[in-house]
Amino acid sequence: MTAQTNHSISVDCVIFGFDGKTLQCLLVRRDTLDYKLPGSLIFENEDIPSAAYRVLEEMTGLHAVFLKELSVFSNPSRVGDKDLEWINRYYHVNTTRVVTVAYYALLKLDHRTVFYTSAKGAEWKDISTIDRLAMDHKEILSKALKTLNKDLIHSPVAFEMLPKKFTIRELEILFMAILGVKLDSRNFRKKIAECSFIVPTGDKEVKVAHKPAAYYYFDKNKFLREEKKKVQLKLINWNY
Repeated sequence: MTAQTNHSISVDCVIFGFDGKTLQCLLVRRDTLDYKLPGSLIFENEDIPSAAYRVLEEMTGLHAVFLKELSVFSNPSRVGDKDLEWINRYYHVNTTRVVTVAYYALLKLDHRTVFYTSAKGAEWKDISTIDRLAMDHKEILSKALKTLNKDLIHSPVAFEMLPKKFTIRELEILFMAILGVKLDSRNFRKKIAECSFIVPTGDKEVKVAHKPAAYYYFDKNKFLREEKKKVQLKLINWNY
């Protein structure tokens, strides 16, 4: 592996999943040490985005997944002596410093994905229970969560974590899990009703103890058309 990897550059991926109740993050245990984010030194023959997609596919078995570059973490002290020992031993290299490019990914957390990640030795953890991580990975996780919070408000990233058809209650629970706050259900439903790109499927829940809720789906094409109209309106000179 020594000849294949760049010893000083890595990628680390914050992989978020939603289990219907809580926001989960995929973690890997390092031997008998602590937990870390999925990551890797980059190969000499690949660019950084390709390395991030490689890590994501290796850990989840998925490739058509939302993935966004987060930031570069280059603090000279980000990797301590014990962490360097582990990196050099694991990758069979001899490096004194590693700069990492962090990404965050969003995926639908189903039984197949959980089974696949478990087989890879990875574990899904509720983000509210994660106290410590290796190296500066807790800082990377915090940065990813803050970015996700912003993206949630300004873009349709939430639908990357939901099944194709979902209830408004499921969408609300996801928002609360990511934002970490209690939402007013009445106001939330009112806001959603104003979104023409969240469309009823015509189906309802079955075999439930409560009143069956209607299913909806995210119409990406309609969303893109609306966004295009907003951009066009911004370009109009109203000062005449």
